[in-house]
Amino acid sequence: MADASLTALYQDIILDHYRRPRNKGTLEHATISVPMRNPFCGDEITLELEMNGDQISDVRFTGRGCSISQASTSMMTEMVKGKHVSEIGHIGERFRAMIMGDADAATDDALGKARALAGVARFPARVKCALLAWNALERGLAQSAEQNTAETRDTET
Repeated sequence: MADASLTALYQDIILDHYRRPRNKGTLEHATISVPMRNPFCGDEITLELEMNGDQISDVRFTGRGCSISQASTSMMTEMVKGKHVSEIGHIGERFRAMIMGDADAATDDALGKARALAGVARFPARVKCALLAWNALERGLAQSAEQNTAETRDTET
């Protein structure tokens, strides 16, 4: 019975984030914008980051897609807002491990509500949906690091 209750709770969390996504909309002062699309199912998002050095000071997204991709994006934005890049790396690794079926990662408190997506591991076709926002975030953080390196080079010359 506890398993059924937990499954229902997780479904409620996913549907809540799908129906009332957090941080959805455009970001007026975005320093990074990353469009990402899953060609297999049509999910698409544009992730916008406002970076303050190596910290995400704000994050927003636009787009459309299935409940898994949109809920995952909403949860991800809540988890990373205000965090330093070094913290985000660990969270992203744990989330990816959980989505790939790692049972230990599925109990990691660092993932917060995103643990509701652990069941996605049983549906390989949905894994890309859950990882769409995380892939966009990874690309965005890489772009930010490149910008910071270029700015450092420019000030040194």
